[in-house]
Amino acid sequence: MAKILVTGTAGFIGMHTALKLSKGGHEVVGVDNLNEYYDVNLKYGRLAEQGIGKDEISYGKKITSPSHSISFVQLGLEDKEALNAVFDREGFDYVIHLAAQAGVRYSLENPDAYVESNVTGFLNIIENCRNYKIKHLVFASSSSVYGLNVVVPFQETHPTEHPVSLYAATKKANEMMAHAYAHLFDIPMTGLRFFTVYGPWGRPDMALFKFTKNIIAGKPIDVYNHGKMERDFTHVEDIVDGVVKAMGNIPTKGNTIGESNLKTNQSTAPYAIYNIGNSKPVNLTDFIHALEEALDKKADINFMPMQAGDVERTYADTSALHNAVNYEPKRQIKEGIQSFVDWYLGFYA
Repeated sequence: MAKILVTGTAGFIGMHTALKLSKGGHEVVGVDNLNEYYDVNLKYGRLAEQGIGKDEISYGKKITSPSHSISFVQLGLEDKEALNAVFDREGFDYVIHLAAQAGVRYSLENPDAYVESNVTGFLNIIENCRNYKIKHLVFASSSSVYGLNVVVPFQETHPTEHPVSLYAATKKANEMMAHAYAHLFDIPMTGLRFFTVYGPWGRPDMALFKFTKNIIAGKPIDVYNHGKMERDFTHVEDIVDGVVKAMGNIPTKGNTIGESNLKTNQSTAPYAIYNIGNSKPVNLTDFIHALEEALDKKADINFMPMQAGDVERTYADTSALHNAVNYEPKRQIKEGIQSFVDWYLGFYA
Protein backbone atom coordinates (compact mmCIF):
# COMPACT_ATOMS: atom_id res chain seq x y z
CA MET A 1 0.00 0.00 0.00
CA ALA A 2 1.05 3.59 -0.61
CA LYS A 3 2.02 6.54 1.55
CA ILE A 4 -0.01 9.56 0.49
CA LEU A 5 0.05 13.24 1.34
CA VAL A 6 -3.47 14.71 1.37
CA THR A 7 -3.58 18.47 1.75
CA GLY A 8 -6.64 20.08 3.31
CA THR A 9 -7.63 17.17 5.58
CA ALA A 10 -9.50 19.50 7.95
CA GLY A 11 -11.54 20.51 4.90
CA PHE A 12 -14.73 19.03 3.50
CA ILE A 13 -13.42 16.88 0.63
CA GLY A 14 -10.03 16.35 2.27
CA MET A 15 -11.53 14.67 5.35
CA HIS A 16 -13.61 12.25 3.29
CA THR A 17 -10.64 11.48 1.02
CA ALA A 18 -8.29 10.76 3.93
CA LEU A 19 -10.80 8.40 5.54
CA LYS A 20 -11.44 6.50 2.29
CA LEU A 21 -7.73 6.06 1.64
CA SER A 22 -7.13 4.94 5.22
CA LYS A 23 -9.94 2.38 5.01
CA GLY A 24 -8.36 1.18 1.77
CA GLY A 25 -5.16 0.31 3.62
CA HIS A 26 -3.07 3.33 2.64
CA GLU A 27 -1.00 5.45 5.03
CA VAL A 28 -2.15 9.07 4.95
CA VAL A 29 -0.38 12.18 6.16
CA GLY A 30 -2.69 15.19 6.16
CA VAL A 31 -1.84 18.87 6.35
CA ASP A 32 -4.08 21.89 6.85
CA ASN A 33 -3.51 25.45 8.08
CA LEU A 34 -6.81 25.56 10.02
CA ASN A 35 -7.49 29.12 8.91
CA GLU A 36 -10.53 31.07 10.10
CA TYR A 37 -12.28 31.50 6.74
CA TYR A 38 -15.18 29.71 8.45
CA ASP A 39 -15.88 28.16 11.86
CA VAL A 40 -12.70 26.39 12.97
CA ASN A 41 -14.73 24.14 15.28
CA LEU A 42 -16.14 22.44 12.19
CA LYS A 43 -12.58 21.77 11.02
CA TYR A 44 -11.68 20.34 14.43
CA GLY A 45 -14.77 18.15 14.16
CA ARG A 46 -13.59 16.77 10.83
CA LEU A 47 -10.16 16.03 12.30
CA ALA A 48 -11.83 14.30 15.26
CA GLU A 49 -13.54 11.99 12.75
CA GLN A 50 -10.02 10.99 11.70
CA GLY A 51 -8.90 10.43 15.30
CA ILE A 52 -6.98 13.71 15.64
CA GLY A 53 -7.72 15.52 18.92
CA LYS A 54 -7.96 19.31 19.02
CA ASP A 55 -5.83 19.61 22.16
CA GLU A 56 -2.93 17.72 20.54
CA ILE A 57 -2.57 20.11 17.61
CA SER A 58 0.44 22.41 17.51
CA TYR A 59 1.87 24.11 14.42
CA GLY A 60 4.40 21.88 12.67
CA LYS A 61 3.90 18.95 15.04
CA LYS A 62 3.01 15.54 13.61
CA ILE A 63 0.09 13.81 15.34
CA THR A 64 -0.82 10.19 14.64
CA SER A 65 -4.39 8.94 14.91
CA PRO A 66 -4.92 5.95 17.23
CA SER A 67 -7.93 4.77 15.22
CA HIS A 68 -6.95 5.32 11.56
CA SER A 69 -3.77 5.11 9.50
CA ILE A 70 -3.77 8.92 9.36
CA SER A 71 -1.32 11.47 10.70
CA PHE A 72 -1.79 15.24 10.74
CA VAL A 73 0.49 18.28 10.64
CA GLN A 74 -0.84 21.82 10.95
CA LEU A 75 0.96 24.08 8.48
CA GLY A 76 0.31 26.59 5.73
CA LEU A 77 1.38 25.58 2.23
CA GLU A 78 2.95 28.98 1.74
CA ASP A 79 5.34 28.05 4.59
CA LYS A 80 7.96 26.56 2.28
CA GLU A 81 10.40 25.37 4.93
CA ALA A 82 7.73 23.57 6.98
CA LEU A 83 6.29 21.89 3.88
CA ASN A 84 9.75 20.88 2.63
CA ALA A 85 10.45 19.28 6.01
CA VAL A 86 7.31 17.13 5.77
CA PHE A 87 8.25 15.89 2.29
CA ASP A 88 11.83 15.25 3.37
CA ARG A 89 10.77 13.23 6.40
CA GLU A 90 7.86 11.20 5.03
CA GLY A 91 8.85 9.81 1.62
CA PHE A 92 5.47 10.05 -0.12
CA ASP A 93 4.44 7.93 -3.07
CA TYR A 94 1.50 10.11 -4.11
CA VAL A 95 0.12 13.57 -3.40
CA ILE A 96 -3.57 14.50 -3.45
CA HIS A 97 -3.71 18.28 -3.26
CA LEU A 98 -7.13 19.53 -2.12
CA ALA A 99 -6.16 22.48 0.10
CA ALA A 100 -7.03 25.93 -1.21
CA GLN A 101 -8.52 29.21 -0.21
CA ALA A 102 -12.07 28.41 -1.22
CA GLY A 103 -15.06 30.49 -2.21
CA VAL A 104 -15.83 32.66 -5.22
CA ARG A 105 -17.36 35.62 -3.39
CA TYR A 106 -14.70 35.89 -0.68
CA SER A 107 -12.08 36.45 -3.40
CA LEU A 108 -13.68 39.88 -3.92
CA GLU A 109 -12.90 40.78 -0.30
CA ASN A 110 -9.51 39.16 0.37
CA PRO A 111 -7.62 38.52 -2.89
CA ASP A 112 -4.23 38.20 -1.13
CA ALA A 113 -5.36 35.00 0.61
CA TYR A 114 -6.03 33.39 -2.77
CA VAL A 115 -2.61 34.19 -4.19
CA GLU A 116 -0.79 33.01 -1.05
CA SER A 117 -2.62 29.71 -0.73
CA ASN A 118 -3.68 28.84 -4.26
CA VAL A 119 -0.67 30.08 -6.22
CA THR A 120 2.34 30.24 -3.88
CA GLY A 121 1.13 27.21 -1.94
CA PHE A 122 0.60 25.26 -5.15
CA LEU A 123 4.08 26.17 -6.39
CA ASN A 124 5.56 24.79 -3.16
CA ILE A 125 3.61 21.56 -3.66
CA ILE A 126 4.77 20.97 -7.24
CA GLU A 127 8.36 21.92 -6.39
CA ASN A 128 8.37 19.20 -3.75
CA CYS A 129 6.78 16.75 -6.19
CA ARG A 130 9.70 17.52 -8.48
CA ASN A 131 12.39 17.27 -5.82
CA TYR A 132 11.08 14.06 -4.24
CA LYS A 133 10.03 12.30 -7.46
CA ILE A 134 6.38 11.79 -6.56
CA LYS A 135 4.70 9.07 -8.64
CA HIS A 136 1.54 11.10 -9.29
CA LEU A 137 0.04 14.42 -8.19
CA VAL A 138 -3.76 14.70 -8.26
CA PHE A 139 -4.91 18.27 -7.65
CA ALA A 140 -8.23 20.06 -7.26
CA SER A 141 -9.22 22.45 -10.00
CA SER A 142 -12.74 23.80 -10.36
CA SER A 143 -15.66 24.09 -12.75
CA SER A 144 -15.30 27.85 -12.23
CA VAL A 145 -12.46 27.84 -14.81
CA TYR A 146 -15.14 27.66 -17.54
CA GLY A 147 -16.05 31.26 -16.68
CA LEU A 148 -17.96 32.99 -19.46
CA ASN A 149 -18.29 29.76 -21.45
CA VAL A 150 -22.02 29.16 -22.11
CA VAL A 151 -21.93 25.95 -24.17
CA VAL A 152 -23.14 23.03 -22.05
CA PRO A 153 -22.35 20.44 -20.96
CA PHE A 154 -18.88 21.76 -20.14
CA GLN A 155 -16.19 19.64 -21.79
CA GLU A 156 -12.47 19.59 -21.13
CA THR A 157 -11.93 20.74 -24.73
CA HIS A 158 -13.84 23.99 -24.12
CA PRO A 159 -11.92 27.27 -23.70
CA THR A 160 -11.13 28.39 -20.15
CA GLU A 161 -9.48 31.75 -20.83
CA HIS A 162 -12.29 33.94 -19.46
CA PRO A 163 -12.61 33.48 -15.67
CA VAL A 164 -15.09 35.70 -13.83
CA SER A 165 -13.49 35.54 -10.36
CA LEU A 166 -10.00 35.60 -8.92
CA TYR A 167 -10.67 32.18 -7.39
CA ALA A 168 -11.30 30.78 -10.88
CA ALA A 169 -8.17 32.51 -12.18
CA THR A 170 -6.02 30.86 -9.49
CA LYS A 171 -7.43 27.45 -10.41
CA LYS A 172 -6.68 28.07 -14.07
CA ALA A 173 -3.17 29.08 -13.01
CA ASN A 174 -2.81 25.78 -11.14
CA GLU A 175 -3.64 23.86 -14.31
CA MET A 176 -1.06 25.78 -16.31
CA MET A 177 1.64 25.48 -13.64
CA ALA A 178 1.04 21.74 -13.33
CA HIS A 179 1.28 21.26 -17.07
CA ALA A 180 4.57 23.17 -17.22
CA TYR A 181 6.09 20.97 -14.49
CA ALA A 182 4.74 17.79 -16.06
CA HIS A 183 6.36 18.83 -19.35
CA LEU A 184 9.67 20.01 -17.90
CA PHE A 185 10.25 17.32 -15.29
CA ASP A 186 8.12 14.33 -16.38
CA ILE A 187 6.01 14.44 -13.21
CA PRO A 188 2.62 12.79 -13.81
CA MET A 189 -0.10 15.28 -12.86
CA THR A 190 -3.88 15.10 -13.04
CA GLY A 191 -6.23 18.02 -12.45
CA LEU A 192 -9.86 17.43 -11.48
CA ARG A 193 -12.39 20.17 -12.17
CA PHE A 194 -14.84 19.80 -9.29
CA PHE A 195 -18.47 20.70 -9.82
CA THR A 196 -20.61 21.82 -6.85
CA VAL A 197 -19.87 19.31 -4.08
CA TYR A 198 -22.31 18.75 -1.22
CA GLY A 199 -22.92 16.28 1.58
CA PRO A 200 -22.15 15.63 5.28
CA TRP A 201 -19.46 17.90 6.80
CA GLY A 202 -19.93 20.45 4.01
CA ARG A 203 -18.73 24.05 4.13
CA PRO A 204 -20.81 26.77 5.85
CA ASP A 205 -20.30 29.19 2.95
CA MET A 206 -22.07 26.88 0.48
CA ALA A 207 -25.74 27.11 -0.40
CA LEU A 208 -26.95 23.85 1.16
CA PHE A 209 -25.40 24.67 4.53
CA LYS A 210 -26.66 28.27 4.57
CA PHE A 211 -30.14 27.29 3.41
CA THR A 212 -30.44 24.54 6.02
CA LYS A 213 -29.29 26.81 8.83
CA ASN A 214 -31.71 29.60 7.93
CA ILE A 215 -34.73 27.39 7.25
CA ILE A 216 -34.33 25.72 10.66
CA ALA A 217 -33.99 29.14 12.31
CA GLY A 218 -37.04 30.51 10.47
CA LYS A 219 -34.93 33.08 8.62
CA PRO A 220 -35.20 33.90 4.90
CA ILE A 221 -32.73 32.42 2.42
CA ASP A 222 -31.11 34.55 -0.29
CA VAL A 223 -31.58 33.00 -3.73
CA TYR A 224 -29.57 34.72 -6.46
CA ASN A 225 -30.53 35.43 -10.07
CA HIS A 226 -34.15 35.10 -8.89
CA GLY A 227 -33.71 31.34 -8.67
CA LYS A 228 -32.83 30.96 -12.36
CA MET A 229 -29.72 28.93 -11.62
CA GLU A 230 -28.66 25.35 -12.31
CA ARG A 231 -25.87 23.49 -10.59
CA ASP A 232 -24.28 20.13 -11.23
CA PHE A 233 -24.57 19.09 -7.58
CA THR A 234 -22.29 16.13 -6.81
CA HIS A 235 -22.32 14.17 -3.55
CA VAL A 236 -18.99 14.10 -1.75
CA GLU A 237 -18.88 10.29 -1.72
CA ASP A 238 -19.05 10.24 -5.52
CA ILE A 239 -16.36 12.92 -5.72
CA VAL A 240 -14.01 11.03 -3.42
CA ASP A 241 -14.57 7.82 -5.35
CA GLY A 242 -13.40 9.65 -8.48
CA VAL A 243 -10.41 11.24 -6.74
CA VAL A 244 -9.11 7.89 -5.47
CA LYS A 245 -9.64 6.20 -8.83
CA ALA A 246 -7.84 9.06 -10.58
CA MET A 247 -4.84 8.64 -8.27
CA GLY A 248 -4.32 5.12 -9.59
CA ASN A 249 -4.64 6.22 -13.22
CA ILE A 250 -1.19 7.71 -13.82
CA PRO A 251 -0.96 9.72 -17.06
CA THR A 252 1.89 9.01 -19.46
CA LYS A 253 3.59 11.03 -22.16
CA GLY A 254 1.54 11.48 -25.31
CA ASN A 255 2.77 11.51 -28.87
CA THR A 256 3.18 14.69 -30.88
CA ILE A 257 0.08 14.95 -33.04
CA GLY A 258 1.37 15.57 -36.54
CA GLU A 259 1.46 19.22 -37.54
CA SER A 260 -1.83 20.15 -35.85
CA ASN A 261 -2.14 22.09 -32.62
CA LEU A 262 -2.96 20.22 -29.43
CA LYS A 263 -6.51 20.48 -28.15
CA THR A 264 -7.13 21.98 -24.72
CA ASN A 265 -7.23 18.59 -22.99
CA GLN A 266 -4.36 17.01 -24.93
CA SER A 267 -0.69 17.02 -24.05
CA THR A 268 2.59 15.41 -24.93
CA ALA A 269 3.45 15.64 -21.20
CA PRO A 270 2.30 13.13 -18.53
CA TYR A 271 -0.67 15.37 -17.74
CA ALA A 272 -4.44 14.96 -17.70
CA ILE A 273 -7.42 17.15 -16.89
CA TYR A 274 -10.92 15.86 -16.14
CA ASN A 275 -14.33 17.14 -15.16
CA ILE A 276 -15.65 15.46 -12.02
CA GLY A 277 -19.34 16.04 -11.41
CA ASN A 278 -22.76 14.42 -11.59
CA SER A 279 -23.70 15.28 -15.20
CA LYS A 280 -27.28 15.95 -14.04
CA PRO A 281 -27.73 19.68 -13.33
CA VAL A 282 -30.49 20.54 -10.87
CA ASN A 283 -32.55 23.71 -10.94
CA LEU A 284 -31.96 25.68 -7.76
CA THR A 285 -35.68 25.86 -6.96
CA ASP A 286 -35.95 22.05 -7.22
CA PHE A 287 -32.92 21.77 -4.94
CA ILE A 288 -34.67 23.99 -2.37
CA HIS A 289 -37.87 21.93 -2.61
CA ALA A 290 -35.88 18.75 -1.87
CA LEU A 291 -34.33 20.47 1.15
CA GLU A 292 -37.75 21.61 2.39
CA GLU A 293 -38.92 18.01 2.15
CA ALA A 294 -35.91 16.71 4.08
CA LEU A 295 -36.44 19.32 6.82
CA ASP A 296 -40.24 19.11 6.68
CA LYS A 297 -40.31 22.90 6.71
CA LYS A 298 -40.97 25.57 4.08
CA ALA A 299 -38.32 28.12 3.15
CA ASP A 300 -38.90 31.88 3.22
CA ILE A 301 -37.20 32.86 -0.05
CA ASN A 302 -35.62 36.27 -0.67
CA PHE A 303 -34.98 36.49 -4.43
CA MET A 304 -31.85 38.46 -5.34
CA PRO A 305 -30.09 39.57 -8.56
CA MET A 306 -27.04 37.69 -9.85
CA GLN A 307 -23.93 38.10 -7.70
CA ALA A 308 -20.62 39.31 -9.13
CA GLY A 309 -18.33 36.40 -9.98
CA ASP A 310 -21.20 33.90 -10.22
CA VAL A 311 -22.35 31.90 -13.24
CA GLU A 312 -25.90 30.91 -14.19
CA ARG A 313 -25.34 27.24 -15.00
CA THR A 314 -22.82 24.46 -14.46
CA TYR A 315 -23.10 21.13 -16.21
CA ALA A 316 -20.28 18.59 -16.41
CA ASP A 317 -19.56 16.22 -19.25
CA THR A 318 -17.77 13.48 -17.29
CA SER A 319 -17.39 10.99 -20.14
CA ALA A 320 -13.61 11.41 -20.22
CA LEU A 321 -13.25 10.46 -16.55
CA HIS A 322 -15.73 7.62 -17.00
CA ASN A 323 -13.68 6.27 -19.91
CA ALA A 324 -10.44 6.63 -17.95
CA VAL A 325 -11.42 5.14 -14.57
CA ASN A 326 -15.07 4.03 -14.89
CA TYR A 327 -16.24 7.02 -12.86
CA GLU A 328 -19.99 6.82 -12.32
CA PRO A 329 -21.83 8.92 -9.69
CA LYS A 330 -24.50 6.97 -7.82
CA ARG A 331 -26.10 9.31 -5.24
CA GLN A 332 -29.41 10.91 -6.16
CA ILE A 333 -30.10 14.50 -5.08
CA LYS A 334 -32.86 13.71 -2.56
CA GLU A 335 -30.78 10.98 -0.95
CA GLY A 336 -27.74 13.26 -0.86
CA ILE A 337 -29.61 16.19 0.69
CA GLN A 338 -31.10 13.88 3.31
CA SER A 339 -27.63 12.64 4.23
CA PHE A 340 -26.51 16.24 4.78
CA VAL A 341 -29.59 17.14 6.84
CA ASP A 342 -29.14 14.04 9.04
CA TRP A 343 -25.50 15.01 9.67
CA TYR A 344 -26.35 18.67 10.30
CA LEU A 345 -29.07 17.90 12.84
CA GLY A 346 -26.74 15.51 14.64
CA PHE A 347 -23.67 17.75 14.66
CA TYR A 348 -25.51 20.89 15.73
CA ALA A 349 -27.96 19.19 18.10
